[in-house]
Formats: sequence, C-alpha cells, structure tokens
Amino acid sequence: MLKIVADSKIPFLAGALEKFAEVEYISGSSFTPSKVKNADALIVRTRTKCNEDLLKGSSVKFIASATIGYDHIDTHYCKANGIEWTNAPGCNSGSVKQYVASALAQIISIKNCQFSHITLGVIGAGNVGSKVIALANHLGIKTLVSDPPRASIEVTEQFSSIEQILQDADVITTHVPLMYSGVNKTYHMVDDQFLRKMKSGAWIINTSRGEVIETDALIQALESQHLANAIIDVWENEPTINRHLLNLVHIGTPHIAGYSVNGKALGTAMSVRAISKFFNLGIDHWQPANLPSASPDKLHFECRNKSKEEIFTELCQFSYNILTDSNNLNRSPQSFEMFRENYPARFEPEHLKIVLSGKNTQTVGFITGLGFSM
Repeated sequence: MLKIVADSKIPFLAGALEKFAEVEYISGSSFTPSKVKNADALIVRTRTKCNEDLLKGSSVKFIASATIGYDHIDTHYCKANGIEWTNAPGCNSGSVKQYVASALAQIISIKNCQFSHITLGVIGAGNVGSKVIALANHLGIKTLVSDPPRASIEVTEQFSSIEQILQDADVITTHVPLMYSGVNKTYHMVDDQFLRKMKSGAWIINTSRGEVIETDALIQALESQHLANAIIDVWENEPTINRHLLNLVHIGTPHIAGYSVNGKALGTAMSVRAISKFFNLGIDHWQPANLPSASPDKLHFECRNKSKEEIFTELCQFSYNILTDSNNLNRSPQSFEMFRENYPARFEPEHLKIVLSGKNTQTVGFITGLGFSM
C-alpha cells in the first residue's frame, strides 16, 4: 500500500487519500529524513524544504506542493534522483487579487485621489499579476507591466521596462517567483538601487516572496521617507520577521494574501489530483467536500451619490478588511505562524452577495466587474 506523508495544516485534505494509501499527517516543521524515509509521496507547503537533506536515501517518488510557489523544492536534486514534483500554479490567484484590491483601496483612501490619478506598476504578469492588471483596467487605473521572461518571447508592446515603472508608478506591486540566480533572478530584486529609483512618495506592495525585497534597503527607504509607505504580506526569514520593518510599514500581514477558502481548496484539489494521476488512483477530478459556506448575510449597499472610489473602498472592506490581519500581527508578531495555521474563513467576492439601493446600469456593471454577485 502507498505511504503518503502530508502536512497536517493543508486544509480539506483529510479523508481524500485514505482509501488508497496510508496517510500520515505531521506539521510542516516535522518533516525529517526518518519521517519520509519509507514514504512514496509527500504533500507539503512552503514551510517544508524538500532537498537532499530531507530526501536522500528515501523512497519518495513524488512531491505535491499545495502552493503557488516551488522555491522550497530543490528541483535539480529531484530531477537527478528521479523524483517527480508538482506545485499548484494559480490556485490562489483570485485570493491574492482580493488582497491587492484591499491594499489599493487603503492607498486610494489615504491619498484621497481618483483612480485616473494613479499609475500602477505590476512586476510579473503570470496567474496573479494578470488578474491584478485586469482589476486595475476595470478601475481605470493606468497600468505599466514588466515581465522580462514573457517580454523576451512575446512580440507585443504591452510590456514596459523596469526603469519606466520605477520612474512613473505611484504604486508598485510584485508578482514574481523567487529565483536565486540566472538572467531573471528575483532574489533581492527590490534592493537599495531599485528603491532609490522609485518615484518619491510611491508605495510598494509585496505578496510574492519575502526574499524579493531586501529588508534593510526597504527599512532605509521608509525611514528616509523616500517612499510613502509599504504593504507587506511576505517577509524574509519567516516566521521570524523583522519587527522594525513591521513597525514601519502601513500594513503588515502574516503571509495570508492567498489564504481565501477558495484558494486553499483549489491548492489542495490540485495536489490530490496530481497524486492520483501519478499513481493511477482514479480520482483525477477530486474536489474537497464540506467547504465552509459564505456568510448568509447580504450587504445592503446604498450607492447613490457615491464615487467609484468610495464604492470600491467600501466593497473591499466588506469583502476583506486587510486591517484586521495587520492589527493582529502588530499586536502579536511572535504569533506569525499561529495566525497562518488558524486563519479564519475568507471568501472571494464571487461568493458574496450585494443588494443595491439606488442602482443604475453603470453602477451594476462596475460592481459585477469587481466579481461580486447580485
């Protein structure tokens, strides 16, 4: 019988594979060589480093990561040793878009400006970045996009240079994988030189990987007030994050941008399906059952005499109040991992119902374009 060792904090996984395998659930930090030695497959999150130290001498044939990223997997070692692996690209893209929307709502409220007065720089136009770009276009925000890997192979004028983004963007948001080397290296991509070139008074949002930003450089940029502020969900050295940086940023959250119920469920489903296909288990279309339901409460929303900016800000707060997560982390930064592992159910706009008063065709189109149902 197959043996699978799985991270106990992967949601909705329990019961999915027990019919086909002996499944042992352990914490992400408890994956050791002795624990995985006799396993055929692992199901992990980013906290488990799947490298030679863990895998050498084991019987592991397949690793499924229920996450969008895969920098915690030593892909070179796996390839050299016949270990297949998969991640869950795009699984939480809608959730991260929701987080960025709430972040933008905060910035627009603070700047007290119209959408048309903001230029957004998006670095990385993959699964997440593409959704953020679509959101900005719907809002009427001017958007500059940099994606060097795509720009090198696509004949299009949609991409801007990093230099143009640094010069013109009022807000920069990063959506790149963590790459430690190579022509498209992103490790410490946002360094002192990058930040110095940013437009004075600009904001930066990071939901990709903490190591994309050089912590000390960001601290200096904030302390010098060259940047207006920052909204940070991912940190170097998680979960032992830099407390000084946390105190400086406008919003700091515990790596939960992609933690909607919908995003977590899809990441789990993609992992189970990958395991099924690899081992021919016959559950290639598995879906998690018994998901929590969105609140039955509807938002009765009065939209008369409100600008699009006001409507957007209020709906973002209804959908996901980013300040709640930020306030929790500020009160107890040592609880970073606890907040992640016990994150409450958060639903994306598609699962939330809006009942409008004073509606017109234009307002309905604007709100449904944000993903809300009516």
